[in-house]
Amino acid sequence: MVSLKLVCPSAEETRSVGRALAEILTRGDVVSLTGDLGAGKTTFVQGAADGLGVAEPVLSPTFTLVREYEGRLPVTHMDVYRLDRIQDVLDLGFEELMDPGGILFLEWGDAIESLLPESYLEVELVLAGESEQRSVRMSAQGAAWQRRWRRLEELTTPWAA
Repeated sequence: MVSLKLVCPSAEETRSVGRALAEILTRGDVVSLTGDLGAGKTTFVQGAADGLGVAEPVLSPTFTLVREYEGRLPVTHMDVYRLDRIQDVLDLGFEELMDPGGILFLEWGDAIESLLPESYLEVELVLAGESEQRSVRMSAQGAAWQRRWRRLEELTTPWAA
């Protein structure tokens, strides 16, 4: 596993990192988002969705659990925070949501790590004190991300810690 650490001084910079990531996302990718409550998981997805050409506002899926958007690739944004059991996730149609034709952004993905595919990107966001600054750690799981890692490092250089 390889990882990199980034620093985002504001919510807009967190969106910008998401936009940068969008440049290398491909069909079937899963991005697992973890970290502090309110650290910017949805903000990150907003930037990535914008980079994928999603025109409509990207909203938190906390209460709806799943939101879907159309861009240059279909985007599914799922939140499993309120689900108590793995079976609840499966009952939502998790396997179908991992559509090989689109991108799945999964908030609190660490809670269902056993269901994640062999290759996925983990993005951990952590608030840095009272400011808007966030620490962002990206970790590649599996061969599909290993092949794109150098390009991801190049794209995120402005935020490198």
